[in-house]
Amino acid sequence: MSTVTIGVASLDAVMQRATAAFRGVPQGEHISFETVEELWKTLTPRRWALIRAMAGKGTMSTRAAGRLIGQDIKTIHADVQALLNAGVLEKDAAGRIKFPYDAIHVDFMIEAA
Repeated sequence: MSTVTIGVASLDAVMQRATAAFRGVPQGEHISFETVEELWKTLTPRRWALIRAMAGKGTMSTRAAGRLIGQDIKTIHADVQALLNAGVLEKDAAGRIKFPYDAIHVDFMIEAA
């Protein structure tokens, strides 16, 4: 099973993970956002529903992805674009999309200001 960790990480933390990976230390798969606000802005409830529905399903058309959560092509297109731009979804040469993981782990901490 392939799992991705979605979370909030500073640029410094991302660079530390990259440096460790270059040294051969396994880091796992990560999708990081700079702030909690950016995470919630990008991963809206409908987009969460989409990636949960796509998990483990392989490559599909945008229309097929929309059908998974009962959304029309116009509505789902904007969500797919946002998720592609954030690096959450991948697109192949034929324009088909996929969420290349079977499971999602969400990890972030909110501290006092």
